[in-house]
Amino acid sequence: MNCCSLLPFMMGIDLLWPCLTATENSKTENVKQPVGSHLRVKRVWLWNHFFVPEELNEKSVHIGRIRSDLDNGNNFFQYELGGDGAGSIFKVNERTGDVYAVQKLDREEQSLYTLRARVIDITTGRAIEPDSEFVIKVLDINDNEPKFLDEPYEATVPEMSPEGTFVIQVTASDADDPSTENNARLLYSLLQGQPYFSVEPTTGIIRISSKMDRELQDEYWVIIQAKDKIGQPGALSGTTSVLVKLSDVNDNKPIFKESLHRLTVSESAPTGTSIGKIMAYDNDIGENAEMDYSIEGDDSQTFDIITNNETQEGIVILKKKVDFEHQDHYKFKAKVRNRHVDSQLLRYHAEASATVIRVQVEDDDEPPVFLLPYYVFEIFEGNPEGSFVGIVSAADPDQRKSPISYSIPRSTEFTINDNGTISTTNPLDREINIWYNLSITATERLNVQQISSVPVYVQVLNINDHAPEFSQSYETYVCENAYSGQVIQTIGAVDRDESVEDHHFYFHLSVEGTKDPSFTIIDNQDNTAVILTNRTGFSLQEEPIFYLSILIADNGVPSLTSTNTLTIYVCDCDDSGSTEICNNKKLMLFMGFRIEVIIAILICIIIFGLIFLAFGLKQRRKQTLFPEKDETFRENIFRYDDEGGGEEDTEAFDVAQLSSSTIMREHKTRKTTSAEIRSLYRQSLQVGPDSAIFRKFILEKLEEANTDPCAPPFDSFQTYAFEGTGSLAGSLSSLGSAVSDQDENYGYLSELGPRFRRLACMFGSAMQSNN
Repeated sequence: MNCCSLLPFMMGIDLLWPCLTATENSKTENVKQPVGSHLRVKRVWLWNHFFVPEELNEKSVHIGRIRSDLDNGNNFFQYELGGDGAGSIFKVNERTGDVYAVQKLDREEQSLYTLRARVIDITTGRAIEPDSEFVIKVLDINDNEPKFLDEPYEATVPEMSPEGTFVIQVTASDADDPSTENNARLLYSLLQGQPYFSVEPTTGIIRISSKMDRELQDEYWVIIQAKDKIGQPGALSGTTSVLVKLSDVNDNKPIFKESLHRLTVSESAPTGTSIGKIMAYDNDIGENAEMDYSIEGDDSQTFDIITNNETQEGIVILKKKVDFEHQDHYKFKAKVRNRHVDSQLLRYHAEASATVIRVQVEDDDEPPVFLLPYYVFEIFEGNPEGSFVGIVSAADPDQRKSPISYSIPRSTEFTINDNGTISTTNPLDREINIWYNLSITATERLNVQQISSVPVYVQVLNINDHAPEFSQSYETYVCENAYSGQVIQTIGAVDRDESVEDHHFYFHLSVEGTKDPSFTIIDNQDNTAVILTNRTGFSLQEEPIFYLSILIADNGVPSLTSTNTLTIYVCDCDDSGSTEICNNKKLMLFMGFRIEVIIAILICIIIFGLIFLAFGLKQRRKQTLFPEKDETFRENIFRYDDEGGGEEDTEAFDVAQLSSSTIMREHKTRKTTSAEIRSLYRQSLQVGPDSAIFRKFILEKLEEANTDPCAPPFDSFQTYAFEGTGSLAGSLSSLGSAVSDQDENYGYLSELGPRFRRLACMFGSAMQSNN
């Protein structure tokens, strides 16, 4: 049996020379050959590893040789490769079995290649032996530098942290084989960050090596380097940066930069007013900078201070109203402390920062101030006008002490003078009003805008000025068959006066009442009395009504009395002697009267309705007269409500047409009467109206209209007010225009002045044309 061998490959690298002889993993198989043939053992090859350097500097590098033990060198065998990279990366010499690498290998891409070796008899084309697998392993070289895959790095640590405090761990990776000459064994070092930071060489853990103050610097950049091959010569390196931020701790207390703050407040400012702000400064941030302000030394407790949580300012507010005249300035201290302080940091906050606040009170023009918040006065009713009620007093609280004037708005019962003395304007009646609620105003004379008021309550005291009287209106009945001593009425009394003690009334018959022995009275001593009959039997026909005079006295000082009349009706009662039937009869009489009134009202309404209906029908009939001439009436009919507008009146119509006799209707024998009426009418303007003349004239016009309904009214009837006695103009009425113009002389128009000049010309020209 021949041995398959791998030829040595020498490139300065130790190569493993695997022997192709059978190993413990080799499998042999005995095959019987036919007679006359050679007897040999068939074997399945299991190849050991071939080792090839990662970096090849030649295009083709001999790796090794595969050879079958059946190959005797007669060139009848052919070698072939199969598997990973066969034909592309690895090639074999078909005759000799030499294996070559024809491409550069990269272990980081693929470190192992599994190939299959085959030997074929070229004469028969069949495999001489079964395929055998072998592995080519790529040897590593240090061609990859360390890399930090988790960049960027950022860490936060509290300021003032002690040495050795963990910050962050950085980790680099190397793609090289860590088992080959320490190619992937890394070593960390600090390039930047001293003296505050350090790094552990093998782990990459960064720690604090010195305390840091955030208020001085709040961020640091740390640069870490990683080298492979444990930092030996020829090692490759990589770097990374780490941003280290310092978080704040409350190691600074708030302080005031100013030792004195000056504020002002007006004495008119209401409570709760913000009068100023103060500010303390803290180098810490966030929650550690939150602070609270407080006031010390303000014994009057006039001021308070609160914190603005957004700006951390202290707002000084007015807790009580201030008075410039009482105190013009205040001085106190304000302190400030952090709101959140860790117990381990109390040493930084042992003493609070303080500042002095001085508040100056500004004087304002204040309204007058009354000496009392309200006043109560008393006065007896019935006191005469000008009676004294009381005195109010107000003063100007300012330094100038302005004089004060007083007034009582909306009061007619009281008046007040400049000294504040209140008096009555008329006698008061307690029974009308017991209390008067007044509002008295005080005004500064030097500044009338400064006004204040005070309530004043005036009580009207009672005097016994009202006599007692019946508590109600009584309707008393007595039966005709009443017997002596029968109670017919119980009466009571009232008094509008106020009594210190309870009212007590006394009842007696007056002198007039004692003259009639028909009735008597008994005082019950409880402010009531009873009326009794003093005889038996009464007559409705002879004496239907009795008037009993009763004297009532009160217990006032002095006592007042009044005489009240009780009306007693005699009633025809039934056998039982009940007076209820008398009340029912009166009610029926009253209801009967109401029914009669209602019937009379209805009759009046019907009568007036008929009258208005007839009047309406008559007006409607008058409006329908001459319907066919409605369009022609408006041509020459004009209405005047005054004497005329002078010359402008003649432009509305032609006076000559109205005066022309050709368009006048034929008049009857009343021409003389019309002229006489016209003359009398003009004369009446001098002395006043004569109703008889106007009545006669109107009746004639009405008769004319009734006898000649088809004739249009060319004349127009005008209504004039009186001009006044002695008018020189006379009347301008057109009444009686039907009289011949020859009877009229218009020469007097030219004597009336320039206003009638044009009218005189028109009538004068008309007279000439007619002539």
